[in-house]
Amino acid sequence: MRKEDMEMIARILDSERVGYAYLYPRDGGARQESMISTTPENIANYIGSHMFEAEKMVITDMCDRLVLDTCGYFLNNCPDQNFCKEIHPFLIPIQMGEKEAGEVLGVDRDVADEYFAAEDEAVTMAEMSMP
Repeated sequence: MRKEDMEMIARILDSERVGYAYLYPRDGGARQESMISTTPENIANYIGSHMFEAEKMVITDMCDRLVLDTCGYFLNNCPDQNFCKEIHPFLIPIQMGEKEAGEVLGVDRDVADEYFAAEDEAVTMAEMSMP
């Protein structure tokens, strides 16, 4: 695993809001999966950075419960309306072209899975060496 990936995962975990993003491309290509920080600003940056390539985006928490989904780059379904209201101040200026999407705290799902598998292995090895 690359050092940059490890650093990004640490930044995502430090945000204390972690989930998954599923992007369905407009061109009908394969679904893209990422682990992202689910802070309102980061979700807005994620949506904004994929506005023109996504037909649909689905963002879930770590247990794969729906946080929100989009139709194109517009919020479509968001069970927690108060949380969606927190996203709007970050997302609307991006949608209006007044602001560029910022850095997205996210890594490919395969990278995240590799990280968690290595972490599990390290914990197991440590437990096995305990008296």
